[in-house]
Amino acid sequence: MDFFADFLSILLFTLWIFVMVAFFVVIIRILMDIFRDHDLGGFGKTLWVLFVIFLPVLGALVYLIARGKGMAKRDADQAAQVHKAQVEYTKGLMSEAGGASEIKAAKELLDSGAITQEEFDALKAKAIQK
Repeated sequence: MDFFADFLSILLFTLWIFVMVAFFVVIIRILMDIFRDHDLGGFGKTLWVLFVIFLPVLGALVYLIARGKGMAKRDADQAAQVHKAQVEYTKGLMSEAGGASEIKAAKELLDSGAITQEEFDALKAKAIQK
């Protein structure tokens, strides 16, 4: 029976640590959202930060109830901006690299008359080998 009590106390301690870490993560996310919000003025930000720091449980609950939808909207907007930046970055990589772009450039040179058919074939073969 002593083993079971020790195991239960370890399990409850682990649960308590998990809850505390999750609470600190929520507090940090709230503080980040306070400073990320452009609609909230400096005085409002100061009041929210003081409220969340000095009364963390009550402050977090009130903030999530009062400003939770705005927090979710700002998260979604930021995720959309990151996705858009990733798409633009990937498009830039796709257009700059690869044998297909080298062949396309060589074909444009051939069509403009800057290189001969033999030079085009050599560039094409070189691009395919890469």
